[in-house]
Amino acid sequence: MVGLVITIAQRKGGAGKTTLATQLAVVWARYGARVAALDIDPQGSFSTWVDLRRARLGAKAIGFDFAALPGWRAAQWVDDRVGSADLVVIDAPPHAETEARIAVRVARLVVVPVQPSPLDLWATAETLKMAQDERRRSLVVLNRVPPRSRLTEDIAADLASAGTPIAATRIGNRVALAQAMALGFGVIENARMTPAAAEISALAEEIRGAASG
Repeated sequence: MVGLVITIAQRKGGAGKTTLATQLAVVWARYGARVAALDIDPQGSFSTWVDLRRARLGAKAIGFDFAALPGWRAAQWVDDRVGSADLVVIDAPPHAETEARIAVRVARLVVVPVQPSPLDLWATAETLKMAQDERRRSLVVLNRVPPRSRLTEDIAADLASAGTPIAATRIGNRVALAQAMALGFGVIENARMTPAAAEISALAEEIRGAASG
């Protein structure tokens, strides 16, 4: 069976792409999936997190195959792994048009994190159009959501009115996620009984189901 390729993409920086990519990779691997992860964002935040993880757990214990490559090499890297991995997750760059498009083109599903702000909503339109142009399915994830926010509901309503697929799972603005990232861990590893871990686990299941459909 060919592995499911999931690209995390958002034209606006700071939307939480890398946090989602790292945390989803850990959840899928922890639940027995063969996972490959690719960082093509020049900022290299995924790579920095993996370096922390290797230092704490050992090079053979990070739990998944990982590479950091320029976007033009992404397609071949993905092709080389879809036959052996169950899931391939790609952390796409926010601004590089060509490289982001390559990451979208190879995906089965494009996951678009959106913080509840007008700026994120406006940037999301460009990302969704890129996915549409490449004939790829997309799924918006409301990310870093504050509790009891009217703006969050307004953003969700705007997306829904445009026919945008939205994940049922929302990711809160959780300290536990930031702490896990700073340590090179998945939140399900160092804060398993927290709302953050429950949300990430639920999102991982939902995304895998959406990509499989």
